[in-house]
Amino acid sequence: MSDDTPADVELLPEEAQQHLTTTCRTAAGDSVRSVVYFSRTDYQQLYLRGDLERDADLDTFVGSEWQDFNITQNAYQGSELGDYRYTIRVFENGFLVRITTHNHGVIVTTDNVTLRDFEELATAVGHLFDEWNLD
Repeated sequence: MSDDTPADVELLPEEAQQHLTTTCRTAAGDSVRSVVYFSRTDYQQLYLRGDLERDADLDTFVGSEWQDFNITQNAYQGSELGDYRYTIRVFENGFLVRITTHNHGVIVTTDNVTLRDFEELATAVGHLFDEWNLD
């Protein structure tokens, strides 16, 4: 995986990248720190707020989230909790929400937002996945 994906090999078309970023920023506002789109084999950072450093180890970050999604899917499949929807992680300096399908996902990091904001964000990204036929 690489966040240095060559310009001619984009995971999403430019219009879709902009639409996804706008959707995330509309749902969570200026609290959005970053937006990373990923597939099973690669990822692309679509947005990084201007006051943040570009020093995160995205290879490890995305790899961990992808592996955790697969573990979560297997562990809770068929449980009375219902289908997996999204994951929220809480950190000292912010939050992470991961919305994932079997082949694609989005990681959005934020500053302080409400649970309602996370729900709106996950729902909006899920609708885009449906619209783009990403499973």
